[in-house]
Amino acid sequence: MKFIVNSQVLYKQLQSISGVVTTKNNTVPIISCFLFHLDQGELTVRTTDLDTTMVLKIEVETASLEGMNEIAIQAKLLLDTLKALDDVPLTISVDDATYAVTVASGNGTYNLAGMDATVFPAMPQIEETARVVMPASALVSAINKTEFAASNDTMRQQMTGIYCQLTPEGSTFVATDAHKLVRYKRNDAKSDEVAEFIFPHNPILLVTRILEDRREDFDVTLDFNRTNVAITFDNMYIACRLVDGKYPNFEAAIPKENPNRLTIDRVSFLNTLRRISLFSNKANYQVRLSLDETELTISAEDMDFANKAKESLPCEYNGEKMDIGFNARFLIEMISNLNTEHILIEMSSPSRAGIIFPVNENEEGEPVENVLMLVMPLMLAN
Repeated sequence: MKFIVNSQVLYKQLQSISGVVTTKNNTVPIISCFLFHLDQGELTVRTTDLDTTMVLKIEVETASLEGMNEIAIQAKLLLDTLKALDDVPLTISVDDATYAVTVASGNGTYNLAGMDATVFPAMPQIEETARVVMPASALVSAINKTEFAASNDTMRQQMTGIYCQLTPEGSTFVATDAHKLVRYKRNDAKSDEVAEFIFPHNPILLVTRILEDRREDFDVTLDFNRTNVAITFDNMYIACRLVDGKYPNFEAAIPKENPNRLTIDRVSFLNTLRRISLFSNKANYQVRLSLDETELTISAEDMDFANKAKESLPCEYNGEKMDIGFNARFLIEMISNLNTEHILIEMSSPSRAGIIFPVNENEEGEPVENVLMLVMPLMLAN
């Protein structure tokens, strides 16, 4: 087994799937490796952490197919070696008897200990699947606008993932930690049948980062059943276990009647929140929003250190005068993930959730995407 490949091409491709390589599982040491499989003109590389499997294909110049055509190579050492090399052609060869891997560049030779490929975990078989195809940009946008709201409480495993519902009308993505919630809908990613599942947080985030690095739009195929999902695009295949269990009834948490409506410049509001939150109590980062017809006053106070701040902003407010408290960090996180000039916040009372919408002033017809962000209030001291 011998092939020739550019050092930096190989490095960038391997780095994209290195996120699932684990170096801490001493009971299964081979999963700290890349599995290389050589075919004529094509190198297939696979890695897994036993829950998620990533596979990519790289075009190479095959020098020899004699002997074994598979080898497992320590991922970290190989990546560190490739990173330190100049942008040069490499010849990689394997000794059939010892599993030794030789990486030869123009001026140097590097020897790595390989491992028997036959003990590498088998490729997961995902059967009886349903399929949906969506633009890569749609999946990236859906994950980026929701994942920050997912819970990190492993005692509520379902809420650590991102819920996906597919219908003939479109797709819905949801994340929540019970303090904040994001519901993201698209009408350009549809399924023939109604289906729902929960993406695990870390694997889907890895997929999103890989898609973002491609810097172009193309179709992504999702094949899924009750327990697994496989995502295929370009030269990449990712399979992972879905989060088991039923997602909470998030629709029940969204207030339906919200007569108090605040419209405000998004960037001005965001920057003011960042300044005022510096003076809030670091236990809950509470800020007070005092709402009047044409003016919003944002204030915070940390009584432990006698720090306080207040600032006013012009706004358009329709509703009763109201004081309501929120965690500033939650508001900042949500508003930072919107990109419209203005936002709308709907409220019913100081004790019920506020709902944030982007205001699409210049968009005609039905929008492709629909975003709703919910944040729970904090009780204000008198």
